[in-house]
Amino acid sequence: MSVIKHKEQRVGVFIDTQNLYHTAKNLYHARVNFAAVLKDAVAGRNLIRAIAYVITTEAGDERAFFEALTKMGIESKTKDLQIFAGGSKKADWDVGLAVDAIKIAPKLDAIIIVSGDGDFIPLVEYLRTNMGCQVEAASFGKSTSSKLKEAVDDFIDLDDNPRKYLLGQAGGQRGGGRNKREDNSDLAEMLKEAGEII
Repeated sequence: MSVIKHKEQRVGVFIDTQNLYHTAKNLYHARVNFAAVLKDAVAGRNLIRAIAYVITTEAGDERAFFEALTKMGIESKTKDLQIFAGGSKKADWDVGLAVDAIKIAPKLDAIIIVSGDGDFIPLVEYLRTNMGCQVEAASFGKSTSSKLKEAVDDFIDLDDNPRKYLLGQAGGQRGGGRNKREDNSDLAEMLKEAGEII
């Protein structure tokens, strides 16, 4: 893909935190270095907004994580974990991320979706066709929708240099991507160690 990136471009970054967290955990048994991801996604351009979408845990251990994101220049938006009568759980910010991207798009030249979720393909198409934005994605390629990779103007594959984008031990590959209904108790572990992010 050929894409134009220059320092005057106004960029917005929208981070599907759960997607990245679970992918890094399942593939590499490690945590995401959000600062490195943001830096390479922005690529020296004019960052207007960076927003991370986070599901709050039942324990409420998010404060350190939010403070670390704020120090990186990333806003946090939170939503409670939904627990249904049968015990199943759902953690998903897809619609909220899409609405924010569409609302902020008139102020941006390039939009970067930090996720590998194929559910964002209609958003990518809308932003390119109706809003005239260059749309990019960044995620771990092994668990990213191939159709999402095709739909965007540029794709940053975090698997190309996992040590750069991970914290902790980068072990061997293990199967799987994310499961939106997965128990988010592991997020508490990430949040407790959030101070290591910066």
